[in-house]
Amino acid sequence: MSNKISDTQVSGPAKFGTFGGVFTPCTLTILGVIMFLRFGQVVGQSGIINAVLIVLAAKAITTLTTLSLSAIATNTRVKGGGAYYLISRSLGVEFGGAIGILFFAAQAISVAMYIIGFTEAFAVTFPQWADEFTAIASLVNVGVFLCVYVGAGWTIKVQYFILAILVAAIGSFYVGAIQDFNPDYLRANLSPHYLGGENWFTMFALFFPAVTGIMAGANMSGDLANPSKSIPTGTLLAIAVTAVVYLSQVFLLGSARSPDELTANNMVIRDIALWPIAITAGVFAATLSSALGSMMGAPRILQAFARDEIFRSLRFFGAGSGLTNEPRRATVLTFAIAQVCIVLGDLNAIAPIITMFFMITYGLLNLATFYEAVTKNPSYRPTFRYSHWMTSLAGTLGCLGVMFLVNWIWATVSILFIAGLHWFIRSREIESRWGDLQSGVIFERARKALLKLEVEAYHPKNWRPIIMALSGTGWTRSHIPIYGHWLTSGHGMLTLAQVVSGDIEDHAERRDRYEKVLRNFIAKEQLEAFPAVTCNAILSDGIEALIQCSGIGGLRPNTVLMGWPRDQSRAEAFGANIRLIARMNRSILAMRFLSHRGDDSDDHSDVDEHWKVPAGTIDVWWRGMENGALMMLLAHLLHQNPGWRDNPIRLLRVVENEEAEQEVRKHLIELGASSRITIVPEVIVSSRSPAQVIAEASRSAAIVLLGFQTPDEGNEMELYQRMEWMAGDLPRVLFVDSAGGMALES
Repeated sequence: MSNKISDTQVSGPAKFGTFGGVFTPCTLTILGVIMFLRFGQVVGQSGIINAVLIVLAAKAITTLTTLSLSAIATNTRVKGGGAYYLISRSLGVEFGGAIGILFFAAQAISVAMYIIGFTEAFAVTFPQWADEFTAIASLVNVGVFLCVYVGAGWTIKVQYFILAILVAAIGSFYVGAIQDFNPDYLRANLSPHYLGGENWFTMFALFFPAVTGIMAGANMSGDLANPSKSIPTGTLLAIAVTAVVYLSQVFLLGSARSPDELTANNMVIRDIALWPIAITAGVFAATLSSALGSMMGAPRILQAFARDEIFRSLRFFGAGSGLTNEPRRATVLTFAIAQVCIVLGDLNAIAPIITMFFMITYGLLNLATFYEAVTKNPSYRPTFRYSHWMTSLAGTLGCLGVMFLVNWIWATVSILFIAGLHWFIRSREIESRWGDLQSGVIFERARKALLKLEVEAYHPKNWRPIIMALSGTGWTRSHIPIYGHWLTSGHGMLTLAQVVSGDIEDHAERRDRYEKVLRNFIAKEQLEAFPAVTCNAILSDGIEALIQCSGIGGLRPNTVLMGWPRDQSRAEAFGANIRLIARMNRSILAMRFLSHRGDDSDDHSDVDEHWKVPAGTIDVWWRGMENGALMMLLAHLLHQNPGWRDNPIRLLRVVENEEAEQEVRKHLIELGASSRITIVPEVIVSSRSPAQVIAEASRSAAIVLLGFQTPDEGNEMELYQRMEWMAGDLPRVLFVDSAGGMALES
């Protein structure tokens, strides 16, 4: 993704501090419409004890999430986008993209929820306007939109005034509730009084949006002077203050009115207050401030999301306006979404949906922090010290559990929606420009697995092909890496290796160039392989270095795959090399393909040809367990590839007289049964030379596997001539010299 639009903030007016930029918007968003219009219903139906548990459970989740938020916010340079920015930079572009859409939608829909709450209060206060509900809500939406469209600086100043009204309203309620204290109401409200279809979890779902304002400050991250300091301090302080307000309101509401009145009267707080007009003003102020906070936050999420160009069609919304980089295009879209929800929705229907959206966002934020901590990534060095991987994990599980307890259908739909977005973004193979912790997670898993593998006792049952293929550049002998891929795909590991002739001091750049060529070959042919290149003046020294230094722990190569000499002049060097490999206790596979015999020039034309699976059988010529066990396993691994499924494995053996035929056939059948490999046994009775028998029996085979023994020094030419005689004119032969370590019966 190209970064066409800079996310660097343009210098301008002074940015906001902790109180104005975080504490005030968080507090005003938390103490909003639910507190004034629905909290009485929560207390009336749930009872005081359960209402306290609802508040504590909700606050526990938001507190754990804030600890995670604070850890990530103090571990990186926070730019615009709030939770989207933090999650995308930790969990990667797929989760970031999915949560960007979901969190923006949650914030945009929240605008409608708060405006609907304001309009409900307005209709109760001025009944003559009750029939114009949608029109009034739409006008308020326009007003909130215009206020935010002007700029965040103006909106923050408005919020100071709203905060003062809110404090006066809460104070008025406290005085009135204390005066109306009734012990009979207190006793009656201790136990729950749920209406039909309602329970603790539905009340939790109704209340939870009242605590979701913790992201209001983080959403303003791009407009904060010191986000890494302001976000933790301001958010935690807002949580603490609002927790005291809610818990005290539980007892005051339960002591001042009967359960029926608390449940039925949406404006019960106004009726309790000493100065009802203050509550009316407070409702108007709180709902408007919450709407303003969401109207400010949602566009900034969309702006940051659009600038990352995960979906290029959204780039239009990444533009900023003025010195303060206001996201005015995104603000218009937020207004439009809120207006649609105002026309279609109601407060009780919207609240549970927003609960799910926020729960997923909080859960992923906790998950991001958990992974950052548990992977022990050296770059994870938060200055906030009160977050631990256990608190992050508890926050993740808490969010997930509450989602399903509240409404398992909506929870499932939300998770499937996130999974679908994740899959869609992943399928587009979008590469992020930022570092995320996915590689750190993979590294930590690999590290632990390697350490565990190191202390586990080895058993032949667990033998897997870890093949080092001496493939050159890959292009020149493409049959070697392709067959190496077939032999290891899904079962083992493949390394494509090349020895560059020369001194490392003189050819360092050349080595890097050859490694890049190998990487390009691996990527183009979609191989599951790793490249390895070394510089050595002598080929055998390079092979020895590769074998000794490649791999780690239990993942060192146990098999070397190489080409068979093209002509007799290379036989002695080949014999010396395989003798070196055998001394290092590695199995040897040598491929003899007649189609590859020719010049040494680079030729890409044969790559596609070698991917074509030849017709015929996979012939294993059995001469005993010494090489036979590995030959059988290699034939089985080759047959496991989808393209080779129609190539049956034949297990062949030559006997000189018919009396031995039945016994040998029985032995071959038992071999297939004990190894659990499907074979076609074939015993050939013949007194002719092995070369003649093999040439005739395997002339239509797709590939032939023949065993050999590494020659002693001085016998290299004899080995070459004998195996050439055995292979004859067969087009594809794999010579095998096993170092052991596997067992067919395991």
